[in-house]
Amino acid sequence: MPFTISELSRKLFDRSISPVELTHDCLDRIEKFNPTLNAFITVTAESALDRARHAEWEIYHGKYLGPLHGIPIGIKDIIDVAGVRTTAASAQFVTTPSTPHKDCVPTEDAQVVRRLRGGGAIILGKQNLHEFAYGGSSMISFFGEVHNPWDLARVAGGSSGGSAASVAAGLGFAAVGTDTAGSIRLPAAYCGVVGVKPTYGRVSTRGVVPLSSSYDHVGPLTNSVYDAALMLQVMSDYDSPNPGAKGHVPSLVSAFDNPPSTLRIGVPRQFFFDDLHPEIADAIEKAIQIFAGLPAEIRDIKLEVPTDRKLASAEAYAYHKSFVESSPELYQPATLARIQSGAGISAQDALRASRDLQASRHAIHEVFDEVDVLLTPTVPIPPPKIADLREHPDDLRPQELMMLRNTRPFNVWGIPTISIPCGFTKDGLPIGLQLASAPWHGIVLLQAAQAYEQATEWHKMRPELARTA
Repeated sequence: MPFTISELSRKLFDRSISPVELTHDCLDRIEKFNPTLNAFITVTAESALDRARHAEWEIYHGKYLGPLHGIPIGIKDIIDVAGVRTTAASAQFVTTPSTPHKDCVPTEDAQVVRRLRGGGAIILGKQNLHEFAYGGSSMISFFGEVHNPWDLARVAGGSSGGSAASVAAGLGFAAVGTDTAGSIRLPAAYCGVVGVKPTYGRVSTRGVVPLSSSYDHVGPLTNSVYDAALMLQVMSDYDSPNPGAKGHVPSLVSAFDNPPSTLRIGVPRQFFFDDLHPEIADAIEKAIQIFAGLPAEIRDIKLEVPTDRKLASAEAYAYHKSFVESSPELYQPATLARIQSGAGISAQDALRASRDLQASRHAIHEVFDEVDVLLTPTVPIPPPKIADLREHPDDLRPQELMMLRNTRPFNVWGIPTISIPCGFTKDGLPIGLQLASAPWHGIVLLQAAQAYEQATEWHKMRPELARTA
């Protein structure tokens, strides 16, 4: 069975595959593998099949909506889908014996879900995550941890862990995640898929439970760069309400027809290459050499990397303050501690941090006078073992901070960033390569990522359970 949207869309268009049989296949795989992976919280089988039957009728009657028409996808359970509970993987939003009326069931789709439905995508259900997206392991969830499809004993990364694991395991053909400090790119790297954080404001966050509104992004997880472009084309807003969003969205897919003849690749070794696992370091150096042969000009550069987290902590606490005061016991202890860390940040300090954020976003433009694309490892270390983090819970936060070290600065800068597969460790664990471009220059980013993808075979690798039809 083909795994990419681009392959499937052609078969759906010429009716050699039915959206109904495709959706049935995904639901069967969810039933078989989700008990092991714990990637989905809520499966909307009945509505998915209803949508699939409708998509089949539309395509048969010549009402084809585009390449996502009839494609089954998943949605991170922090993004509203009308009539389906949003849990944020927390007891705060879930009915329990002590909280019988807690279920949060939205009456409207999030803006990104509305756009995907308009493109004909079929929603399979809501996917597991790190509670309220406040962590990088997907270990902390009311519904239990997400398992990595390449090694079930290891974390899938987070916070969009269920979304990345589901795509890697073939439980759907794409997913929508959120990224505040790396929560799309980190699990994409750990699960061996493609994950994109677009320019800040490009994809609407309306209907998404916030973590930190100044840093929150919504983006796709897919099995190829081309599929990511297909998803982003539909997800992107022409009239996004987010500050800084621009109007017309250029064709991301047609840009692949005219790739740049040469690329200037900037490699910021200081900070981003510190303390790399040796097998990751080796894979990244090999990736740099592949770019050099495309051809591309490789330039070592230095970046001033922002590391302050005051604004993110303050904004997270502001959203959660009423829950912390009324029902703190409904949080997982680790999540409550992280939220409470923002309680003592003054309004003056938050305002100063907000001004610093805008200054950083302005300053990063200058870097792209010298280079077209930045290149770093996505994550400095391989995915830890779940048992080790259970046995030593005090290690969880330091491990997550290390996992998110290389991704977090790109949320500060708000620039489009992608993680793509670039190799494996000796233990068979995926390694991610991170690329970034100037704000609103996602086309260049996707062109560079696809050029690397086409020069390698890593994106074709699938975990064993994904190859089980």
